[in-house]
Amino acid sequence: MKRILFITTRNPYSGRYSGDVIRSFKIINLLKRRYKIDLVFLGRKDNLRIKDLNIISFEQPNYLKKILYCIISLLKLEPIQFGLFYSESMKNYIQENSNNYDVIFFHHIRSSQFLPRDYYGKTILDMGDLYSDNYSQTSKYLSFLNPLKYIYYLESLIIKSVEAKIFSIFDEVLLFSKKEVDKANKSYDSVKKIIQIDESVEKLHKKLSFSSKKLKILFVGNLNYLPNILACKNFIKDILPKIRIKIPNIKFCIIGDIKDNDRSHLSKYNNVEILGMKKDISKYAKNSICGIANLSIATGVQVKVLTYMTYGLPVICSDQVAKNFDKNVLTYKSNSDLIDKIIKLKNKKNFWNSFSKKSYFYVKKFKWKNISKKYFKIVDA
Repeated sequence: MKRILFITTRNPYSGRYSGDVIRSFKIINLLKRRYKIDLVFLGRKDNLRIKDLNIISFEQPNYLKKILYCIISLLKLEPIQFGLFYSESMKNYIQENSNNYDVIFFHHIRSSQFLPRDYYGKTILDMGDLYSDNYSQTSKYLSFLNPLKYIYYLESLIIKSVEAKIFSIFDEVLLFSKKEVDKANKSYDSVKKIIQIDESVEKLHKKLSFSSKKLKILFVGNLNYLPNILACKNFIKDILPKIRIKIPNIKFCIIGDIKDNDRSHLSKYNNVEILGMKKDISKYAKNSICGIANLSIATGVQVKVLTYMTYGLPVICSDQVAKNFDKNVLTYKSNSDLIDKIIKLKNKKNFWNSFSKKSYFYVKKFKWKNISKKYFKIVDA
């Protein structure tokens, strides 16, 4: 039986509603069915006990240490996020114990910094997206007066350099989007080691039906992620007031982890419901006109879109998000076009049914049961 060391920077069993946490949770529970798995992560273990899984956790560094690690990362021309998720004790543990394993599976680009020296087993990095592109988009989106604009620009350049290194030293690198795989193969000398493996959904729910009485617009996502909070703020300030003129009782329903100050700020606006994290969103989806993914900054495949689709909910996306979903989602050219499409979905049964059927049929190919088999092939290759 192969021994695998699985390295991630967040607790996969925290229950946090975040794409990277959910994905690592599913991969670990899959791999431990066939292999001997040791899990290493940054964060509190508490009394966590999981059957057939050995867990080694390391405490998050304190605030001052994180600042120090970020400065060191910059001096070494490494991404700031490496410093935010660095642990010296975790690094040393992996280095000292790496040769006990046949495979080391790294989850997320920031875990790549823990690659041990002189390790001769197989290395797999589940990177997901090209983060240099994401950070570059963020920099372009932010105002010249916002200091974050320049931090994101610098980070995009550094991450691009790190990505080039990753594609040369890791045995396998996994990306979600076929478009990003093609882009990476053109941009880097990857020697065909990049593998496209889709995002996934656990199951399909009972397909929803049309009702003109539905009054919710649904947004699901981690609101601690800058593109998500920017998308929500944009919708609340620029879109929602104009929709309320035609549909006074409309509700913009936000589900996901959110900081207290953002919750307090957004709650001041009329017709906004901030629900925090929810394990089951069925009752909210049932009363929704559509799910939206109006992100101005986006790379790869957005999990929120697949989540909406598992209910047969019509989805409206920005162009940046829609390019990975072909014609199975609605797109818009302007704010007024977005408003018109939401109102049309609310009032036109045939229009709603058309995109409901498209989303429900399309998402079937993303079922975890089918996609999970690829991970065994990658480990055993």
